[in-house]
Formats: sequence, C-alpha cells, structure tokens
Amino acid sequence: MQERLDFVNLEPPRILDLGCSRGGSLPGLAARYPAAELLALDLAPAMLMTGRKAPAGWQRWLGMGQRAEPWRLAADAAQLPLKSRSATMVWSNLLLHWLDDPIPALAESYRVLEVGGLLMFSTLGPDTLKELRSAFSDGYAHTQRFADMHDLGDMLIGCGFADPVMDMEVITLTYDDIGAMFSELRAAGSSCAMRARRHGLTGRRSWAAGLAAYEAMRKDGRLPVTFEVIYGHAWKAAPKQTPDGRAIVRFDLPRRG
Repeated sequence: MQERLDFVNLEPPRILDLGCSRGGSLPGLAARYPAAELLALDLAPAMLMTGRKAPAGWQRWLGMGQRAEPWRLAADAAQLPLKSRSATMVWSNLLLHWLDDPIPALAESYRVLEVGGLLMFSTLGPDTLKELRSAFSDGYAHTQRFADMHDLGDMLIGCGFADPVMDMEVITLTYDDIGAMFSELRAAGSSCAMRARRHGLTGRRSWAAGLAAYEAMRKDGRLPVTFEVIYGHAWKAAPKQTPDGRAIVRFDLPRRG
C-alpha cells in the first residue's frame, strides 16, 4: 500500500487510518506526509494504547512531541465520529474482512472524505486460508468470510466512489507443522470471529481427520498457507445528486482569455 502511494498525486492535510490496530501504518504515513494531521481509529481501545508512544519527560516539559503524536479515536468504522468532508485520505489496512458487512464502513469513508479525497485499502480475498477450509470441512466456519475483489469494486461504486482500481496478489507461506501455523495466526490476532464457528472444543476424531487432510497437502516437506491480498483505491468525485435524489447540473463558465 505504501508503494502504491508513489503513483498518487495528493498532499493530504488530514489522514484517517481506519482500523489502525497498533498503528503499524502510522510511521510510514507520517514520514511520507510530514505536514498531515493523522487520525488513528480502532474499535479496541487497548490496540490504540498499545501503539501509543509517550514523549520523554524533558520533551513534555518543553512542550515537544505532542504535535507528531496522532489523534487516537476508539470508534466503530461503520459509525465514524467525524464531520462530513473532514479528511483528505482514508487509509485502511486489513480491516474490511473483519466486518460482517463492509458497505457501512465504505459509506462512512465516503462521507468523511472531501471531494477529491482518496480511499486506499487492503483486505483479504476468498482464497485466503483455502487449505485450512478444505482440510477442516466439518460444516463449521474456520476462517472469516472474505469478499471477492470484483464485489468490493461494486460496493465502492454503490457507495458513490469514482474510478475504483482493484488488484490482488497471492502470497503462500509454508510451515514445518500445523501447530506453528496456528501459533502465528493467533499471534497476529487472526482467529475466526464468525458466528458459524465451532463454539466448543473440536472432537478428537474431527481434529485428527482435519490434520490428516492438511498433511496430505504437504509439498517439499512443508505445509502451504495461502493469502490472497486485495488492494483497492477510489476517489470521491463531486456529487451528481442531492441527498433527496435530485440531479445536480453544473454550468461551468468558460475561461476568459
């Protein structure tokens, strides 16, 4: 996502990091846009506090360090506590697949963006963890529900965005054993939050069958894990309708001289 900003001609005075988690994107955004005000928003206050860096005592005494620290907001991405047209860029790294429905968050992103503002996001696509779903095919959900790239593009247009650009890449990690894979997924907070997941312990027989099915996928002595990473961006163009549905017709005067 950071590399894709090389092709964007924008100097945003205010950037909203939507679903910032521990704030991993903030240093890169601050370095690229040193004059921008950064807003870091996440649903979990603990995530916001984990990523916060307090200035040293002498910096506080001299009044230094506060300006560089982003504003941190604990709020729902589907109900942003921000005024309309108050941000120039909405940046969202790996948030959308955690939402039951991405559309409210996309609609809120559109609302808070200025005309000419940019939404840039990444999320995970349907092939993510496909090996895990295939191995543990016991009728329960073992991964999140991941939206297709083309469906996300349609959602952007439906929310009013213009010129959406979508692309994806497939990354395959490999592990010595399934325990190492699960440990890394848990450490990244990537557990399954679906209601259709198993809420009790997996039975010994079902667990053994799943392990055997996964072991059958081993290649060159390693277990594969697929991640389909989707990247998207879109712009907020001038509205073509009023909120009550009436068409807006603009008359641009010709330039003199």
